[in-house]
Amino acid sequence: MAALVTGLIPILRTAVDSTTTYKCRSLWFGFLCVRLVVLFLAELPWFRLDADFSCNSTKEDICTRACFNEHFHKPVMVAWNFLYVLLILSVLLMELFASHLRSLAQKKSAQMRVDVELEARGKEETAARSADTKMVIDLHRDRSAVGFYLFSIVLRIVVEAWFVYVLLTWNLPTLDKGPFKCKTEICPELHICLVRAAPEKRMSIYALASISSMVIVCSILFCMYTIAHYLCNY
Repeated sequence: MAALVTGLIPILRTAVDSTTTYKCRSLWFGFLCVRLVVLFLAELPWFRLDADFSCNSTKEDICTRACFNEHFHKPVMVAWNFLYVLLILSVLLMELFASHLRSLAQKKSAQMRVDVELEARGKEETAARSADTKMVIDLHRDRSAVGFYLFSIVLRIVVEAWFVYVLLTWNLPTLDKGPFKCKTEICPELHICLVRAAPEKRMSIYALASISSMVIVCSILFCMYTIAHYLCNY
């Protein structure tokens, strides 16, 4: 997780320092930063999951590991990190589209400057300074930009909903029960196993689910606002 955080810092910094902006751009990158911090804190109770798992077995090394693999048969942190990467991609899609629009605008502006004769050097300096200003995408004028913007938000909603599903159906059921019985092919005798620090692990799942639910609600509301404000009034 630390490597993931270190690798994402340059990407987020480059995106935030971009010369192209659009509606609520800072909000989406803010959500990415909040999710990254919560994800890092939520993974702390899961770092030593194998050490927190124990069984009353005389063959501790073999039977405990067999019961561990049977109980935690679905990934935890790998799935969380993978879905977070998908969430980043849903934001970067709009960044790539905005960069494409800026490139088209720069080419169009350069072609217009070639066709128009400059009367003074001051005009050249003014044009050079205007090329470095930040471009704001006007969603009122470009319906394709609105459609791509909605697509990126819907993709974000799908990823967050998938993440909540993984938390509540894959991870939470492994902690809801107390001591549980275990039998495997390697160890056919009955074993009683227990996961230590279950409340902390359960709280981390609730925290992640709460943040994701908030992102889903905000994204749905913003989708409704975008459709009503930019498409219905087009």
